[in-house]
Amino acid sequence: MTLAKIDAIYRYPVKGLSPERLSSVALLVGKTLPADRRYAIENGPSGFDPAAPSYFPKTRFLMLMKNERLAELQTGYDDTTGVFTVHKGGREAARGSLATAEGRKAIEDFFAVYSADDLHGPPKILSSPGHSFSDVSKKVVSIVYLASVAALEKATATKINPLRFRANLYVAGWPAWHEFDLLDGEISIGNTARLKIVKRIVRCPATNVDPDTGARDLTIPEDLKKNFGHMDCGIYGEVIAAGTVAPGDTIA
Repeated sequence: MTLAKIDAIYRYPVKGLSPERLSSVALLVGKTLPADRRYAIENGPSGFDPAAPSYFPKTRFLMLMKNERLAELQTGYDDTTGVFTVHKGGREAARGSLATAEGRKAIEDFFAVYSADDLHGPPKILSSPGHSFSDVSKKVVSIVYLASVAALEKATATKINPLRFRANLYVAGWPAWHEFDLLDGEISIGNTARLKIVKRIVRCPATNVDPDTGARDLTIPEDLKKNFGHMDCGIYGEVIAAGTVAPGDTIA
């Protein structure tokens, strides 16, 4: 079998907003990527308690599945300063440090206007040390095989941006759907990192949204079901041995 390797690495500092490409990342045992889904924007009172954080369904937050206009924004997060920036149409629309009440309010005020039609209450930036607002309760790393995306492209005769799947690791080199054969097994990445594969990723209508334009222009879950008999694309892995990984690292 052809050797597999990491093609690209992404994190999503604020749930539902744009990805950030990473040149390398330190995978830690039992953790998500650092700062991945570290923040979420509460869409009306959710009951989230920062002192006792727990998993909440994504419907409690602004997210692409229902709020596709989020994809029209380009966002960035600085780990050192906590400053979060929002650009729209190439121009800065909001800026604030998510580490301060004043900075969070600046971002919340922006979304109170921008997402007014989607809100069920005042938007609020949520976070808690060590917590990730993942779509699943486990702290995992999401992995998508580029060959599986290509297989869906071929079946639908449609160009599909892999970023629609909002994965952390994009993998090249293994055949389409080989990821499902790894369930309950382990993979190693680079010299030391190791992950246990724990779950297939069932796709929701968020993948129908173009990550560049915000247009809801495809029907990916339905196309997966029609052509392959399932609505899955990608897998979740739990980090069981730490290591720094980068694009080009081999996977076994």
